Amino acid sequence: QVQLVESGGGSVQAGDSLRLSCVASGSTYNRDCMAWFRQPPGKQREGVAKIDTLGRTTYADSVKGRFTISKDDAKNTLYLQMDSLIPEDTAMYYCAARPCYIAPLGDWQPYNYWGQGTQVTVSS
Repeated sequence: QVQLVESGGGSVQAGDSLRLSCVASGSTYNRDCMAWFRQPPGKQREGVAKIDTLGRTTYADSVKGRFTISKDDAKNTLYLQMDSLIPEDTAMYYCAARPCYIAPLGDWQPYNYWGQGTQVTVSS
C-alpha cells in the first residue's frame, strides 16, 4: 500500500508562485512513478506533470515553462513548483503514484494511489 499526503495549496494572486508537496509512505516499488493532477471546478481531472524513477518528466502543454515537478527520494517527497500562476490554474491538485511497469511513461493513466488533494485558488 501507498499513502500520499499533499500540502502547500492556498489562495494567491495572478503572477504569484506556490510550491506543492506530497509526502509518500508505504511500498517504494509501488510508487516509483509519480504525478500531479488537478481538477478545476466543474471540469474533469487532468494530468499536470509526471516524473519517473529516473527523473524523466512530462508536462501538460498548459503548464510548460511555468510548473516544475521534482522529487527528493531521501525525503519521500514529490514537489510541484508553480510559477506565474494564472486564474485558469485554480483547481484541486492531487498527487498520484503507480509502479512504473504498469504503463508506458507517456501514459497519464492509470495511477493506483491518490492523495486527498490540496486546493489552489488564483485570483486576477
